[in-house]
Amino acid sequence: MAFGGWPPEALEFYEGLEDDNSKSYWTSHKAVYEDAVLRPMQELTELLAPEFGEPKIFRPYRDIRFSADKTPYKTHIGATLGQSSYVQFSADGLGVGAGRWHLEPDELSRYRQAVAADATGAKLAAIVAELEAAGVEIHGHGSLKSAPRGYPPDHPRIVLLRHKGLTTWQHWEPAPWLRSPSAAEKVTEFFRTSAPVCSWLEAHVTA
Repeated sequence: MAFGGWPPEALEFYEGLEDDNSKSYWTSHKAVYEDAVLRPMQELTELLAPEFGEPKIFRPYRDIRFSADKTPYKTHIGATLGQSSYVQFSADGLGVGAGRWHLEPDELSRYRQAVAADATGAKLAAIVAELEAAGVEIHGHGSLKSAPRGYPPDHPRIVLLRHKGLTTWQHWEPAPWLRSPSAAEKVTEFFRTSAPVCSWLEAHVTA
């Protein structure tokens, strides 16, 4: 079946789950989750997979083993496509991200070397500036408060050097287009706009 968006019941499901995050709520609304939430996500990721990579939809259950918060269910549905794209739906609307949230030690070393180098670092800085001008959020995850060891604090790209991950992000609040195929068009446009960041990371960070 072709992707047609998320129906109003999907938003209502997560609004209810936020108010009553319990097994009884989940059990009584499981059919709504499967039809109004999960099925559209499956259809969307299948539609996007040929261009952005193999999809993986995350389970709805929270890992509460080491968490003080013992609520059992996630209040959103999330999915990855390939190695660098992410989609999330919740009562707050639709969110999409691209890039690398976390860099392993060897990847982080290559990232910092590429950022510090004039040619490759200047290219990333230009990409980031262009995306921010277009209204795309840029997030650097696990960022240090000071310069990483071996790099001067006055480096022209010190903000990028402090990051331990780099992603783009955009969020849309609930709107009528979420109930239509237009949702897929917005996600596709975002991933294509974010492609330069992903390509830079692939070229200079990924082994």
